[in-house]
Amino acid sequence: MDEPHDAALSVSGDLESWLGRAGDATLGSLVEMFGRRSFALVFVLLLGLPALPLPTGGATHVFEIIAMLLALQLIAGRDEIWLPRRWCRLDLAGPRQQRFLHALMSMIRRLERLSRPRLRFLFDHRLSNIVLGTLVVGLSLAAFFAPPFTGLDTLPALGVVLLSLGVLLEDIVLVLVAVVAGAAGVALEITLGTAAIHGLSSIL
Repeated sequence: MDEPHDAALSVSGDLESWLGRAGDATLGSLVEMFGRRSFALVFVLLLGLPALPLPTGGATHVFEIIAMLLALQLIAGRDEIWLPRRWCRLDLAGPRQQRFLHALMSMIRRLERLSRPRLRFLFDHRLSNIVLGTLVVGLSLAAFFAPPFTGLDTLPALGVVLLSLGVLLEDIVLVLVAVVAGAAGVALEITLGTAAIHGLSSIL
C-alpha cells in the first residue's frame, strides 16, 4: 500500500501529537500548537461529532456555535484564532470523547490514503479563506437548526469536516465532495422540514 504524502502525514500525525499532550488536549492548546492551521483543525474536531451517524439530541449545538464564530474570524481576515478564556478550557479529548476521536482519526487516515494534492495554488490565501469561512458558517448553521434526534445534522456537519480536511490536504477533489455532501444535507433538511410542516398543517 502506498504511503500517504507528507502533507497528509502532518494532519493525522500532528493531531496524534496534540492528543498525546498529557492532560492538555483543550481547544486553547490546539490553537496554540497549530497557529494558522488551527482554523481547519478546529472545524474538523468541532463538527466531527455531529458528522457521525449518531443521535446527539442538540448536545453539539455549542460546538456548532463556536465553529460559526471562528469562521467569521476567518472571513474577517484574522490569521490567528481568538477565543474567550472559558472556551480555551474546553476539553476536546476527555474520556467521553475517546470513541468519537478513534472514529475520526480512522476516517482521516483513510482519506489520507486516497487523497493527494490537487490544484494547490487555490489554497491558503485570502479568497480561499473567505470561501472556507462562508461555507463553514452556512453548513454549521444547517447542522444547528436540524431537528434533534433526526440525524439531519450529519451531512452538513460531514461537509464541514471533509471541506476542512480538503483544505489541510490541499485537495480540490475532496473539497468538491464536501460541497456536494453539505449541499445534499441542506437540501434534505429543507425537503423533510417542509414536508413535516405541511403534514402538521393538514392535521391542525
